[in-house]
Amino acid sequence: QVQLVESGGGLVQAGGSLRLSCQVSGSFFGINALGWYRQAPGKQRELVALITTGGRSNYADSVKGRFTISRDNAKNTVNLQMNSLKPEDTAVYYCNAKTIYNPNLWGQGTQVTVSS
Repeated sequence: QVQLVESGGGLVQAGGSLRLSCQVSGSFFGINALGWYRQAPGKQRELVALITTGGRSNYADSVKGRFTISRDNAKNTVNLQMNSLKPEDTAVYYCNAKTIYNPNLWGQGTQVTVSS
């Protein structure tokens, strides 16, 4: 079973940057992709960025050019560098793993708040 623990959220002014990190532990066998989703109050959870085991990444249109997802295989982390943050980026950000056993495993979430 894969466990996911996020860190790095917080409060930042518009235009600022934050880096989220997700520590991945447990069995890595069968992981197809790791990524980040977010959920703002009153809205559905949405994909932010995803990176496959092969290294391909994809992003939501709203974050392209501002956010970068990366994997550190030595540290077993998946990271999200968020630049040029906007108030509409405010949400709880969840680390996500897609495995051959479970299409969606989730971390506990970390709050990101961007003030205008």
